[in-house]
Amino acid sequence: MAITDLEIRMTIKTLAAKGLPKRAIARQLDLSEGTVRYHLARQAANARDGRANQPRRAEAVAEAIGHWMAHHDRANLAALHAWLAAEHGYQGSLRSVQRFVADRYPPPRKRARRRFETPPGAQAQVDWAQFPRMIVGGQSQTLHAFHLVLSHSRFGAVVWMPAQDSLCWLAAHNGAFERIAGIPAVLRVDNTKTAVVRGAGAWGQLNESYRRYALTVRFHIDPCTPYSPEHKGKVERAVRTHRGVDLARQAWDSVEQLQVATDEALHEAAHRRCCPATGTSVFEAWQAERQALAPLPRLPAPFDHVATRQVGRDGLVAFEGRQYSVPFAWLGRMVEVRGGAGTVQVLADRQVLAEHPRHTDRRLLIDPAHYEGPGTATVQAPTPLGRLGRKLQELDAMPVQQRPLDLYAALAEVAR
Repeated sequence: MAITDLEIRMTIKTLAAKGLPKRAIARQLDLSEGTVRYHLARQAANARDGRANQPRRAEAVAEAIGHWMAHHDRANLAALHAWLAAEHGYQGSLRSVQRFVADRYPPPRKRARRRFETPPGAQAQVDWAQFPRMIVGGQSQTLHAFHLVLSHSRFGAVVWMPAQDSLCWLAAHNGAFERIAGIPAVLRVDNTKTAVVRGAGAWGQLNESYRRYALTVRFHIDPCTPYSPEHKGKVERAVRTHRGVDLARQAWDSVEQLQVATDEALHEAAHRRCCPATGTSVFEAWQAERQALAPLPRLPAPFDHVATRQVGRDGLVAFEGRQYSVPFAWLGRMVEVRGGAGTVQVLADRQVLAEHPRHTDRRLLIDPAHYEGPGTATVQAPTPLGRLGRKLQELDAMPVQQRPLDLYAALAEVAR
C-alpha cells in the first residue's frame, strides 16, 4: 500500500515513539510491516520526497503567469488556468498552477471584516433545524424547527413544523411574526427552494409564493450569499444552541405541548441573556425594539397555489374549478386568489377581502355579507333581497333537522 497521507505517516511516528512494536503498528493501521519499517527508516534519516525537487510543470509558462498576476487578482487562479490553456496551450492541471503560484508569489492580503450592528427593527434572520427521532405522541418522527432571530435585540422565536415545504415555510413565518409581535423591514434567508427557486444570493430568483407573501406582509427578502453562514451568524448561533437543549431529548404528548414548552424556554432565556447592542437583557432590548417593528397585520394563510382573477358581475371569482364570492365593490377589478391549507383567500391592495374553505364538495361558495352595504363611486350596490329572498336565506342558514314546518308554510305564503 502506498502511503501519501501525511496524517498516517505522523501516526506511525507517534506510535513508534510510544514504544509500540512495528508489527502492532502495522496491524492497527491495516498496513504491511515492511511499509511501517520503510517510513520509520525514512523519518530517521530525515529523507525528503524526491518529487519536491522536480521542476514545476508551470515553469514553461512562468512569464505568462507573471503577466497575469501583474494585472489580475490572485484569488481567481481557475481563470488563470483557463487562460493559459486557451492562449498558451498549457496542458497541466489547475493544481499545478496553484502550487507554482504558491511557491513564487507572496500570499494575498487578508481582508478585514466590517462589524456592523443592525438598527432596531431593521432585520431578522431565519433558518431551519432538523430534529430526527423525536418522540411525539408515543411515536418517533422527524420535526423541523423554524428559527427567527431579530438582529438587534437577539430575541427569537422557534416554530415546530412537520416538514419544510412551502405551506410549512409560510405557516412558520406567521407563527414567528406573532411571537416577536411585529414585522422587521428585512428578512435574511437561506437559499432554500421555498425562498429562492433558481440561483442564489442577490442574483437568485425568488419563489413566487414567497415573494407575494412578502409583498402582502411588507418585508424585503434578502437571500444570503451561498456558502457564507457567517452572513446570518445570529440565527446560526441560535440553531447550534437550540440543538443542545433538553427539549429535543424529551417525549411529548403532542407538537402543541412541545411548542408551549419551547416558547416558555425562549422567554426564560431572553430574561437571562444579555443583549450585546444595548447591555440590557435580551427581553428588555426586544421590548424596546418592538416600537421599531411594523405593526402585525392580518397575516395571510399559508398557500401553495396562487392565481390572478377578475371579479365578475355577480361578485364571483373562479379558482380550482370552483367559484368564490368577494365583496361586490371589487366588481371588474383584478384580485389575487391563494389556495392554502384548507383555505382560499382573495386579496387585493395587500389586504384579505374574503376567505372560503378549500377543496369542498360544493362548487359555488357564497358569503351573503359580500353583497351588502352601500355602493361606491364606480359600482352600484346590488338590488336588496325581497321577502322571499330573505326567507330563503334564513332557511339556508338553518340545519335541515332544525327547520320548523311553520317556516316552510311562511315561505309558501310569501311565494303566493
